[in-house]
Amino acid sequence: MSLSSIINNIPKAELHLHIEGSLTPELMWRLAKKHSVTLPYTNVEEIEAAYNFEDLQSFLDLYYAGAGVLRDEEDFFTLMWEYLSRCFDDNIVHTEIMFDPQTHTERGISFDVFMAGFLRAMAKAKEEYGISSYLIMSFLRHLSEDDAFKTLEEAEPYYEHITAVGLDSSELGHPPSKFERVFKHAKSLGFKIVAHAGEEGPASYIWEAIELLDVDRIDHGVRCQEDDALMAHLKEKQIPLTVCPLSNLKLCVIDDMKEHNIIELLDAGLLVTVNSDDPTYFGGFLNDNFNALHQSLNLDEHTVRTLAANSFKASFLPENVKADFIDKVFNA
Repeated sequence: MSLSSIINNIPKAELHLHIEGSLTPELMWRLAKKHSVTLPYTNVEEIEAAYNFEDLQSFLDLYYAGAGVLRDEEDFFTLMWEYLSRCFDDNIVHTEIMFDPQTHTERGISFDVFMAGFLRAMAKAKEEYGISSYLIMSFLRHLSEDDAFKTLEEAEPYYEHITAVGLDSSELGHPPSKFERVFKHAKSLGFKIVAHAGEEGPASYIWEAIELLDVDRIDHGVRCQEDDALMAHLKEKQIPLTVCPLSNLKLCVIDDMKEHNIIELLDAGLLVTVNSDDPTYFGGFLNDNFNALHQSLNLDEHTVRTLAANSFKASFLPENVKADFIDKVFNA
């Protein structure tokens, strides 16, 4: 069996996926027409061309514009259902999905609208595909901590449906320390904690996420190599890193996939995982990321299976469920 076939056939979990970042050009165009939203594009091909952005901020500008076509419950259902259907195709059996409430609430769209759509699609995927899924509510770090507190309060009716709280958006200039109080409160409510750190921002941001936010996982974290003490700490504590290779390439964190450090981090004993981040914007879903790594870094079968097993180890699934999936990874 070819390695590509093994990648397709083994069960996997995805832990770093922004649902708004799975919006395809086709769905953006369809929803824009449905709601009579004027886009700065005249067809799907022009939207696809716009996905060739140059940096994180250019991406975020497009990302927020794209999110503007999401208006009613059915839109959010369709967005989630299309992603979960792709999970079925990629043999993703469990996924922990980030969503950005502030992107929607600041447009006057309430939790009742997007949560209803998301939860309906997640229930359907569980029933039809057997895919389990958790939600991670992410705060936009370019906004204030007060706004994050407000969002946490607005989410209260849906706490039972939210597994973790995270931090995303523009990293530089918005260190984790900016949100220390709101994450302490979220932790006290029983939520797991994750945060983007060490992608655009320096290794010191990863330390802040660990020491001030008390994170359970670091999203990205590839710049941890800049700090030997941090590397040692991540190894000792086995704090997972949710690495997103094609995203790193698209956003110029690396210039060539051959330069990616994920295998160096794995060989150093860190608990690294492969994820797609914002797949339609960054050129690929989860299996595409695995295949890109294989083509550029010449992965072997054991490494692929180890990375897949790590996705379950780093997940928020119950320990017995993790063990069952890890067994299947090495015996599929």
